[in-house]
Amino acid sequence: MIAVKNTLTAGMLLAVVAASAQAPAIQFEKYQLPNGLKVILHQDKSAPVVCVSVLYHVGSKNEDTSRTGFAHFFEHLLFEGSKYMKRGDFDKYITNAGGENNANTSQDRTFYYDLLPSNQLDLGLWMESERLMHAEITDAGVETQRQVVKEEKRQRVDNQPYGTLVENIFKRAFQQHPYKWVPIGSMEHLEAAKLEEFVAFYKRYYVPNNAVLSIAGDFDIPSTKKKIEQFFGPIPRGAEVPRPNIQEPPMAGEVRDVIEDNIQLPAVVQAYRGPAQGTDEYYAFNVLSTLLSGGESSRMNKALVDQKEQAVAAGAFPFFLEDAGLFINFAITNMGVKPADVEQTIDSLIADVQTNLISEREFEKIRNQVESNFVRQNASVAGIAESLANYEVYFGDANLINTEIEKYRKVTREDLRNVARKYLVKNNRVVLYYVPKGQAGSAKP
Repeated sequence: MIAVKNTLTAGMLLAVVAASAQAPAIQFEKYQLPNGLKVILHQDKSAPVVCVSVLYHVGSKNEDTSRTGFAHFFEHLLFEGSKYMKRGDFDKYITNAGGENNANTSQDRTFYYDLLPSNQLDLGLWMESERLMHAEITDAGVETQRQVVKEEKRQRVDNQPYGTLVENIFKRAFQQHPYKWVPIGSMEHLEAAKLEEFVAFYKRYYVPNNAVLSIAGDFDIPSTKKKIEQFFGPIPRGAEVPRPNIQEPPMAGEVRDVIEDNIQLPAVVQAYRGPAQGTDEYYAFNVLSTLLSGGESSRMNKALVDQKEQAVAAGAFPFFLEDAGLFINFAITNMGVKPADVEQTIDSLIADVQTNLISEREFEKIRNQVESNFVRQNASVAGIAESLANYEVYFGDANLINTEIEKYRKVTREDLRNVARKYLVKNNRVVLYYVPKGQAGSAKP
């Protein structure tokens, strides 16, 4: 029996159906309290759960150059308790209510969420209002979280293979903008900081006029509005929040380096400076990353992993932030393969995109992937709550949750070629070779 290659696999078919199906618009209500707190409410009674989230517009880029790591530190510190909540009780309340909670910090924001049974909405509102109004910042809590953050850095950065990759990229790609350091920050800075410095950071950035309360799930809107006023209305407005306005100059030329790490297989990383999130070019880059590394049939996977067998893994991803961005290509080499050979293959793939328009057929495939991914990211109440807050903070338009897909649909084949030609050039990139310890010399071409 002669095998015939299927041009449309079952998985691709499902992706096409999911992407082409018109998802219903996400309905929401947005308003603002007198103290400046923005509120976004999305009702979804399909399941008895509710997500209460608060996004604070503060990240590592807001930190002092001598006190990096504060924003991430507060992500931990504000689980320590409050005026009316004992230390350690934050997680206990959530767990005992049958819920879950977490937080994360980026260069631009800090985000907290509580996912709870819908009959526990009051608990979520009370706890987040306590975090905003009555957080207890004590020497005991600070010292406890210092140790927690140190251990996190040891596990996720210092002792993780390729764990310093993002740090090494950003400190070379940015020389003036605060993006030059990453959210984990400096342990020395955290050790040197005094209690009053942590209190000052809290008072400056953890204010209602620097936050968005986003709630999604099974709840009654009129009664919830009254509860929000009860829990958050009394919190006083803070002073105007300072924003960094540093403009990073263009790169003066390609930056190359070799990093020795506790790894077995070398890695090749290329990081190109790119535009800020939300620009037309940003959407083109997101589509371009899907072309290069969106699944097993993507160009990087086919060339580096399947055909040439130069790498065990390869990919491209856009790391775009509020003020600027990076477009990152990477590959972990196969045993015995020189990093320079892998880099040459990646360069050839980029050159092809710069020179030739992709086919209509391939373009349609990656557009379907992009649309399917867009729909999936808002498939849960937690995802919707976060997306609404993100769009409101970064762009002042929460309705992008419904309309942003049109920005992706406007991207053309020519746009992919144009951004590749404009940004993916050698004098606009950082190239790192990660090699096993003691083998820096072997990384040379």
